[in-house]
Amino acid sequence: MKPFFAAVQFLTIFPLPASWGGGEQELGRSVVFFPVVGLLIGVLVATLDYGLARIFPQLLSSVFVVIALLGVSGSLHIDGLADTADGFFSSRPREQMLEIMRDSRTGPMGVAAVVCVISMKIAAVASIPSPLRWGTILLIPLAGRCAMVVEMAVLPYVRPEGGLGTVFQRSGSRIHAAGALAALALVGWLTTAWMGVAAWAASLAVTLILAAYAYRKIGGLTGDVLGASCEIVEVVPALVAVAWAHGGASVW
Repeated sequence: MKPFFAAVQFLTIFPLPASWGGGEQELGRSVVFFPVVGLLIGVLVATLDYGLARIFPQLLSSVFVVIALLGVSGSLHIDGLADTADGFFSSRPREQMLEIMRDSRTGPMGVAAVVCVISMKIAAVASIPSPLRWGTILLIPLAGRCAMVVEMAVLPYVRPEGGLGTVFQRSGSRIHAAGALAALALVGWLTTAWMGVAAWAASLAVTLILAAYAYRKIGGLTGDVLGASCEIVEVVPALVAVAWAHGGASVW
């Protein structure tokens, strides 16, 4: 169970004894459990939304949902989004991009990226129709963590000096990626039927586009790129649900 607890410790702020997660070896083996942790986060946040909907209007409860998604990860992934945006949009050579991404300070492009993604996420979650709402919110964190597993399988790690992402990238495999995608497809079908399948397809497409873009910019991935991909792909199921409710089902 140590790899599972290592995944929980890394991806969430849930307090677990440090000894439960083991060391670097268990952390590397935890990749297979990323979708499981994403699903657990989804259940937690969807349940929170269900309770808040009894008290607040949908827009306000949606804001709390997005705050909960940020809080449960300790804002780890949103920090990666900011660093990635600062590097990728700096118009600098590859090595300078990597240095910018390592800088803990957030520049204007990072701020803009965070504002855009959070705004989009709030607007999309607030627009999800009631019949699709619980299942879609369940899919949001699951899709983000599955995107991380897929990118670990298809992209090389680019920092020669190593980093936290190296631990995961060594353990990431196409088998793990296939398992993560299968889990996302199954949960999508069980919760929202064909809309869930459409969300699965769109999430996979966006993940691969982001992977191709990262490869073109820096030749692979870093921990920041994984966090950025998680945050961006989280928006996809909500966007698909909104489009589905506004006529997208007929296109599908």
